[in-house]
Amino acid sequence: MRSQTFFILFLAVFFPTFSAAQERPDWSRYFDEFDAQGTIVVVDERVESHPVWVYAEERASTRFSPASTFKIPHTLIALDAGALRDEFQVFTWDGVERSFSGHNGDQDLRSAMRASALWVYERFAKEIGEERARSYLGRIEYGNVDPSTDGGAYWVDGNLTISAHEQISFLKRLYRNELPFKVEHQRLVKDVIIVEAGPNWILRAKTGWEGRMGWWVGWVEWPAGPVFFALNIDTPNRIGDLAKREQIVRAILQSIEALPTP
Repeated sequence: MRSQTFFILFLAVFFPTFSAAQERPDWSRYFDEFDAQGTIVVVDERVESHPVWVYAEERASTRFSPASTFKIPHTLIALDAGALRDEFQVFTWDGVERSFSGHNGDQDLRSAMRASALWVYERFAKEIGEERARSYLGRIEYGNVDPSTDGGAYWVDGNLTISAHEQISFLKRLYRNELPFKVEHQRLVKDVIIVEAGPNWILRAKTGWEGRMGWWVGWVEWPAGPVFFALNIDTPNRIGDLAKREQIVRAILQSIEALPTP
């Protein structure tokens, strides 16, 4: 009993969303509808109690590669470290043809974020270096704080991992400009991850795909408050499964009126 109590207290301290999470088994229908296995965490701050809803709690507490969702903190790190000057800096394409056509051309911050251009962020990582990256990750308490890799980008093929609950914690701090970076940098990053907006709401989000699994994380801003979300699913059909990330999240957010229904 004592060890169980200690474990619960540990989770409450290090994973604050865990202790308040309410399991939503009814959300299984959205995963079933799109034939997907995964998890989602939603925090609705429009409600005074800030309810935390979760489907598949065990998986929501399991760490996975952040893949391109790491472009959110990576941009902040690059700006702070001087690897990225501003949103207008142009990065010249190296001429290497890549499978995603949007990657094959010069990039600035907005296009690199929109197309999820890996090679731009690999340049940032090379300039920043592993030691400084580890220091930054520690400062923002991002996942397991491990930027080491035996080859490839450390946020895709390396050892860096993060859970859905931890994604939410990071996004909350960004939303409130509470990360250890200049406020103007945090505001810029929030601006470049806008996906769409309506008369009284804004959706800010980023996808990620590691090959075997994929993410969609972000939040919807309303006058009454933000609604945060972090989803990850398995992608056994690879590219064929990628659309499911947004489809599941949108269906769930629409069910709680956090996104307008088309």
